[in-house]
Amino acid sequence: AGVCLGTLGPGATNLVTAVADAFLDRVPLVALTGQSDIERMHKESHQYIDLIGILRPIVKWNARVSSPEIVPEVVRKAFAVAESEKPGATHLELPEDVMARPLDASPLPRHAPVQPEPGSKELQRAADLIDAAANPMVLAGNGAIRGHASRALRAFVHNTGIPVAESFMAKGLIDDDDPKAVGTVGLQARDYEMAGFDDADLVIAVGYDLVEHSPKHWNPRRDKQIVVIDSVAAEVDQYFIPNVELIGDIAHVLARLAAACTRNQTTAATSRLHEVVMGALRDARDDDHFPLRPPRVLWDIRAALGRRDILVSDVGLHKLWIGRMFPAHEPGTVLIANGLAGMGFALPTAIGAKLVHPDRKVIAVSGDGGFLMNAQELETAARLRTPVVNVIWENGQFGSIVWKQDKKFGRHFGVDFGNPDFVKLAEAFGLPAWRCSSADDFPRLLGEALAKDVPSLIVVPIDYSIDVAISEELGAETVAT
Repeated sequence: AGVCLGTLGPGATNLVTAVADAFLDRVPLVALTGQSDIERMHKESHQYIDLIGILRPIVKWNARVSSPEIVPEVVRKAFAVAESEKPGATHLELPEDVMARPLDASPLPRHAPVQPEPGSKELQRAADLIDAAANPMVLAGNGAIRGHASRALRAFVHNTGIPVAESFMAKGLIDDDDPKAVGTVGLQARDYEMAGFDDADLVIAVGYDLVEHSPKHWNPRRDKQIVVIDSVAAEVDQYFIPNVELIGDIAHVLARLAAACTRNQTTAATSRLHEVVMGALRDARDDDHFPLRPPRVLWDIRAALGRRDILVSDVGLHKLWIGRMFPAHEPGTVLIANGLAGMGFALPTAIGAKLVHPDRKVIAVSGDGGFLMNAQELETAARLRTPVVNVIWENGQFGSIVWKQDKKFGRHFGVDFGNPDFVKLAEAFGLPAWRCSSADDFPRLLGEALAKDVPSLIVVPIDYSIDVAISEELGAETVAT
């Protein structure tokens, strides 16, 4: 688990969005916050607010360290709860007077819990449903990435011939070049229809998390049989009633299920979703329009990165483009916050990704609005010398809100803002920065930035007039934010 620390009062409240993001994006995190002396908590006091109450709705568990003697237990529990499935945030409140007292103790030992294993009868029931299905589909989610189940999933779909759709946070579980890949779903209401879900009689939900998108979008008539493969029992939802649940190590369950299935290989239905989206990406490689259009930028980024390099998306209209259109070849190479979906995610996440994977190229894509919400992290990147490339899509608007308001009301309001000179801002932190003045500038500048051993920034004036829906065929009704 990760650890973050904030002082009492405003220091702690400044952690709230990040803690909530960890809670909904299933990231193990232990948040430590200071607090005033226990003897002051019963009355008005400088910087005292009820932090336990504030953070309780956005953590899996929290507690006040009310005496030094409980430190070994509460610390071990905070980490154990944060790391157990589904992982998320926990919180410990540290009163000043308690922290000043001595303690002679040792950390409690770690204990790796044993995961459950589905019984042979449940496994055979699932195999029988899969073998009997006329048009089965796999819907893969973020839980399969946490479970390191990509290789097992790829083997399963190749053994059975069943096509796979991924959620935004599951990109790369199956290679986008794989003929079994039908695309990333969850942007337009018709994504699921175009990917083949309307014709599916069985959906195999592998690590699927309702926090991304409601199953109502792919099972509106509640008529599909559902097999759940996950590390925890399924959430209760009227549109997501499993016929069989296989709970345990996702990779191991997939391997056992593949061996139990006798399904003959069938020709997977072609995915119009994948065809339309990837066709639009290929068509954009020679687009010289300026300001740049999103598909051209994504084409150039994909061309500049290796298969295991990392793209981090902030939250905004660019996230919808990246989630739908950017090809991913390996799990964990396209990082998208799609639970809480908080703006300002990309830059700090990219710094962390580079620290974990110093041998990989890392690019952070942000809108101008999202970048400004955490622009101060340029100082962190500069101080740590983490050579991430920040690509800012600049249009002076909250693009996703403009898009939604225009679609619903035919106009938009309260979404325009001014920007600083981002190049000068980066240079003030001692970082190299550039601004594109033509479409062909971007791939050249991106190559130059990736070759440097320091953080850098590229401003890309962006034209969002091309609809993220790409075509009328994909429909106008939105399910993503």
